[in-house]
Formats: sequence, structure tokens, C-alpha cells
Amino acid sequence: MKRFFLVIALTTLTTPSLSLETKLYKEHDNYKIFFTAFNSSFLSPEIAASNDIVRGKGKGMVNISVMEDLAIGVPSSITGRVFNILQQSQKLEFFPIKEGKSIYYLAPFTFENEDYLTFKIIVQANDGKASYPYDFKFQKKMYHD
Repeated sequence: MKRFFLVIALTTLTTPSLSLETKLYKEHDNYKIFFTAFNSSFLSPEIAASNDIVRGKGKGMVNISVMEDLAIGVPSSITGRVFNILQQSQKLEFFPIKEGKSIYYLAPFTFENEDYLTFKIIVQANDGKASYPYDFKFQKKMYHD
């Protein structure tokens, strides 16, 4: 499982479509919301199978993690949509993956080669503290392998 998240981290650090000024997280109240989108083929077949993730050409994943302290996940409700340049959209269905004190929320989506996508995400922390939903968007150009 740790390899799964190492792949995600390496993917976000080596993605050429990110500028040096792009932050890979948003801040809301005391929370840091980390986000990325990546091609599902970056996952090994073993890790994908153990998490019921379908790998393949044109299949991507969105990863959202909400934290107050580094590596300590905050239970959250996450919803969202992804849009292509023609404004065709897909609903993102997030599911949690827990690893130790970390919680990652993943959602699959499909894309065409060289698709420039806009992800619109709404996050609501469910840790018992008063907090308002936080919505944000990010963009990423996706490529087939």
C-alpha cells in the first residue's frame, strides 16, 4: 500500500504540466487539502486490484487528502465533477482508503488523450469541529500512455 502512495507522490512531483508556482494543496480553516489527478496505469496491477481500481488507457484517478497535521487524515465528505474543454462532465464518486492514520479519497474518471480537464471539488471535514464546505478547482492535461 505504501508503494501506491509513493507512486502518487512521485507522479505529482514529476508531472510536466505543473508550473513551479503551483501548490499541490489548498488551505481552509486549519486544514490542508492535498489534491492530484493521475493516469491509473501509474499504479501497479497488484495495488490496483487490492483497491478495486480499474487500470487502462483513458482511465484516471483523482486523489484528495484532508489533513490538520501532516500524515494524519481528517474524515471528510468529498464530492466533485470533472469537465473537459467542451464542458462535458462526469460525476466523481470518491471512496476512502485508510492507511495507518492517513485517509485518501480516490475517484475514477475517464479522459481522452491530451484532454485538458477542470476538476471542481467540494470538501467538508467530518471531524466534529465547526467547518464550512470548501470548494476549489484545479486543472490538468491528461495523456494516454
